[in-house]
Amino acid sequence: MRIIGGRYRRRVLHFPDSEGLRPTPDRVRETLFNWLGQELDGQHCLDLFAGSGALGFEAASRGAAKVVMIEQAPKVLAALHENAKMLQNPPEVEIMRRDALQYLASAKSKFDLIFLDPPFNKGWIPRLAPLLAGVANEDAAIYVEAEEQIEALGDWRAVRHGKAGEVHFQLMRREAV
Repeated sequence: MRIIGGRYRRRVLHFPDSEGLRPTPDRVRETLFNWLGQELDGQHCLDLFAGSGALGFEAASRGAAKVVMIEQAPKVLAALHENAKMLQNPPEVEIMRRDALQYLASAKSKFDLIFLDPPFNKGWIPRLAPLLAGVANEDAAIYVEAEEQIEALGDWRAVRHGKAGEVHFQLMRREAV
């Protein structure tokens, strides 16, 4: 898997086979970053189920000021650290071994962009939804990959969506009040 834009463009990320790990394909990431704008200068990003790290490292490559990557699987976590090392340990990237729900419940930071790509068919999205407001800035965007199209997630509504194979992906923003 290659980083497709920014300062780490063309760098190859390596990751192990792991149950439920579905790296976001290049064309889906390209679509997402076209939706967001090519640069993420100064943004704080949360990659809640980091997996391959494709979304988080792509955000760092495109100028994010902070990228927090949360992963619980030891083999996958080790690969994230190896990929960070290959990129010369970008200071804006923080990789943590944590449970996603515990992280959201205890996080003190607020984020401008949250990537949610949890394992499919495990009921993650409804469990995460009530906790997102606690870590999201007022104008935060949420990117979700799921086994079905999602129109709403708490206060957020899908503003863009697409489908690649069996994966539905959507960019969500808070409703204007």
